[in-house]
Amino acid sequence: MNQDYLELIKSHPELWDHFTRKEEYSSEFRDRFDRFPYYLSKTRNIFEPNVSEFLFKSGYTPKYPDGKKFAVCLTHDIDSVYRKFPAKCYHIAKSTYKKDKTEFSKNIKTIFNKKQPLCNFEEIMDLEEKYGAKSSFYFLALKPGDQDYTYDIMDLKDEIRNIKDRGWEVGLHGGHEAYNSYEKICEEKKRLEDALGSKVIGYRNHFLHFKTPDTWEHLARAGFKYDTTFGYADCVGFRNGMCHPFRPYNLNTNEFINITEIPLAVMDCTILHSYMKLNYDTAMNLAKRMIDKVAELNGVFTLLWHNTYLQSGTPELRFYEKILNYCQQNDAWITDGKSIQSTYENKLLDSVKI
Repeated sequence: MNQDYLELIKSHPELWDHFTRKEEYSSEFRDRFDRFPYYLSKTRNIFEPNVSEFLFKSGYTPKYPDGKKFAVCLTHDIDSVYRKFPAKCYHIAKSTYKKDKTEFSKNIKTIFNKKQPLCNFEEIMDLEEKYGAKSSFYFLALKPGDQDYTYDIMDLKDEIRNIKDRGWEVGLHGGHEAYNSYEKICEEKKRLEDALGSKVIGYRNHFLHFKTPDTWEHLARAGFKYDTTFGYADCVGFRNGMCHPFRPYNLNTNEFINITEIPLAVMDCTILHSYMKLNYDTAMNLAKRMIDKVAELNGVFTLLWHNTYLQSGTPELRFYEKILNYCQQNDAWITDGKSIQSTYENKLLDSVKI
């Protein structure tokens, strides 16, 4: 991000304060997960990427491979890969009641394979491949005793290396404490890299834990090239008015932070379940509205869909595929965080001129 870009936003104080999230630096209150929630923000036009729109109208027109109109960054947080025994029994009974022999056979096999069916990475990649897409999978790399330790990343060594070999991305899903600890981030990064056999450059924190600007500084210092945590858990939208990846700015040091933020727009449990709880038709209409706006501004629409919501036959899976279909029909480049970061770092961040 060059000086022209900085000065362009800085010349409009209200936009600058929103872009840098100035109000988060001195917030007296945070939620029970130590997050700054949307309901505390003074900026209420969450569905409008007003900073990006200002830049676009000022001449910022990013371009994407193959002449695509805009980009979609597909991401998955892998919180769980095991199904507990009572849940396995429930699904066996359900398929028996439905007299579905195929489903019954599949569920019986899960008794002996603790990873299935939540270890569904192949199915997810196969689905995305149908739409010419690929995605990022962010894995926890916790140790026993850590909060939400649900699997050992070394047990998934073959699975995550297969994801990488197919051309999809593996990144780190930082634990509950990592967002505020350089040491934790480094520890978990090394654990994942040991299992993967290569470096990781992409990051999202568990539960969308984030502290402005500290988390960015920790991640940059730890060697990550991009983060994609920056969105609200309690509402979909554009947290700092940006639907374009950007270089964060630290108001304490008056310097850019050496990392690219790919801002999160929509998370599955935010729009459907835990927070907004919209019905599927309303949620799809909102998602389309946001996608259309991002497309208009040649931006990036970042989607987070957990693997637990991508099981065969679920309404969440059908919703996800509808989004893929809509984005494909609207000429989107549908890809992973690594590809987005590389494109912006190499070609786009310095393209704004006053």
